[in-house]
Amino acid sequence: MKCLVCAGKLMAATTDLPFKVSGATIVIIKKLPVLQCERCNEYLLDNVTLARVEQILERADKAAELEIVPFAA
Repeated sequence: MKCLVCAGKLMAATTDLPFKVSGATIVIIKKLPVLQCERCNEYLLDNVTLARVEQILERADKAAELEIVPFAA
């Protein structure tokens, strides 16, 4: 698969990504599997991973300012 930004090769990787879920709440998901470009470091989430991320974000504590969650949780 090729990167949509630079046409570089996408490789399987894991990373920690922040998601803003409300005006005051940020959730960091650790060890998130992504496809990352070897040239420009742009990343993509596959549909299965994205669905799991959405589930995690729905359960996030909206009263917290920052929450850190492992992807495998």
